[in-house]
Amino acid sequence: MKLPVKDISGKPKGELEVNLPLIEDGRGTQAVHDTVVAFMAAQRSGTACTKTAGDVNGTNKKPWKQKGTGRARAGSFASPLWRGGGVVFGPKPRSYRKKVSKSTRHLSLRKALTERLKSSDILVVDQITFETPKTKGFQSFLAAQNITGTVLIVSQGTDKNLTLSARNVPGVELTTSKDLNTFQVLRYDKMIVTQGALQDLQDRLNKE
Repeated sequence: MKLPVKDISGKPKGELEVNLPLIEDGRGTQAVHDTVVAFMAAQRSGTACTKTAGDVNGTNKKPWKQKGTGRARAGSFASPLWRGGGVVFGPKPRSYRKKVSKSTRHLSLRKALTERLKSSDILVVDQITFETPKTKGFQSFLAAQNITGTVLIVSQGTDKNLTLSARNVPGVELTTSKDLNTFQVLRYDKMIVTQGALQDLQDRLNKE
């Protein structure tokens, strides 16, 4: 598969042969689901915490004597039945992380990239560099690439001027070919990948 390459101003710069290990059959759908579910679960903080009857601060004194008052029996001010008492089976701090094998993550990324390539949602530019950090310059770059919705920028490495130029533009995320994951590939309307990042991504997927 060949993809057209443009420069930062949107002018054609030729074509690039894509050597990604694409998936032509129906495999990988379940791998994508498992990987995305695991990614989203890992984003949960898991810090919710409630107090049981044993955690509630207060005295252990019996509210009133067992018999003779005409009231129901009560043994503790921390009873879950009372206002201010403990909580029964309430949440405690926990981790929501799910284990996904390396081969499953690899397959899911290949599947996601295959579908985005088939849909012509991946654009290739030779490089994305700015002499100074300017939000207007980055917006001009997006306009030159005919980007109107959300977009994921995949570069070969981190660039300070690019990061500062894009950080105030809504619907834009920056990542590198090393850190790219399945969730990012599927989340955005379009992907812009630099030539160097695409080469690194090919090396990464062909090696794994």
